[in-house]
Amino acid sequence: MRTHWRAPISRCAVSVVALAAYLVVGCDANGPAEPRAPAIDEIGADASRHSSYPTVIPLPRGFQPEGIAVGDGHTFYVGAFLSGAVYRGDLQTGEGVVLVPPAPGVRMSIGLSFDRRSNLLFAAGGLMGAGYVYDAETGATVQTYPFATPGASFVNDVVVTRRAAYFTESLNPVLYRLPLGPGGELPDPAQVDQLPLSGDFQNVSECPLPFLAPINANGIDATPNGEYLVLVNLCLGTLYRVDAETGVAKLIDLGGAAVPFGDGMLLDGYDLYVVQNVLNQIAVVQLNRQLDAGMLTRVITDPNFRVPATIAEFGNALYAVNARFDVAPPFDPAPDVEFEVVRVLKK
Repeated sequence: MRTHWRAPISRCAVSVVALAAYLVVGCDANGPAEPRAPAIDEIGADASRHSSYPTVIPLPRGFQPEGIAVGDGHTFYVGAFLSGAVYRGDLQTGEGVVLVPPAPGVRMSIGLSFDRRSNLLFAAGGLMGAGYVYDAETGATVQTYPFATPGASFVNDVVVTRRAAYFTESLNPVLYRLPLGPGGELPDPAQVDQLPLSGDFQNVSECPLPFLAPINANGIDATPNGEYLVLVNLCLGTLYRVDAETGVAKLIDLGGAAVPFGDGMLLDGYDLYVVQNVLNQIAVVQLNRQLDAGMLTRVITDPNFRVPATIAEFGNALYAVNARFDVAPPFDPAPDVEFEVVRVLKK
């Protein structure tokens, strides 16, 4: 869900009771590369070019979305939490179709990430303990990766770098890593490995937020060179810089601030955008060059937010998926509920 040169991506007021149901039921060698302005063919640094784009894009009624990624051109993809379906739409026209058909009880689609090199779409499989890879044009399943025992795992989000795809695990302190070949070639399922999260990373068995089950590692993004990953722990509201090779995590010092209910994230240069789903807002954290400290500078709010879960970017805009967990708990079908994607400016 980026317009950077690298191959990625993505690229999750609700009651805490509803959020509990969400889980209970079921650079260079010296550091990150300097941020740069997007090229002309990277879909527009000039926000005025996109001023006519719709602010709210409706999704199919009852879709129950969670993850979002932007693909080629102004194409976007949204995954359905409960059914595993994937919707493909157009940010300019607001129109779209269901690309991957629903498979309730068989698949889930949580976080999404798009690899422009291979035109593949990666989906985190939630309680199915798996990751899925789809052809972004046809919707065909290219590969399924069973990471863990269904029901004992919650695969929550995914980011693709030049060398690997990384999936977060909300119940256990690990990442699932798919090594990618030149051009983004997929590995055999036997080549998937677990990257233990160590160092400062905390994986809690009891959530300090009231009535909320322990949702740990949630949103993820990566530096342009793929050397570091950035993670958020939803329950603790803590951010971590993670070495993509070793899994060693460094707590990002926010000077006493926190981002509780942190869900989907977007790293744009040294600006980190963190969706805080319960709070109906996106926190903006300005990071230092080492990505080990930052300052919470502001929050982005919008009257159209209705429990946003994840975000993607297009030009100078963010696109947030309204998951509406307050009226549509993820594990309860909600055929009559309306869902949408909301456009807001970064600045």
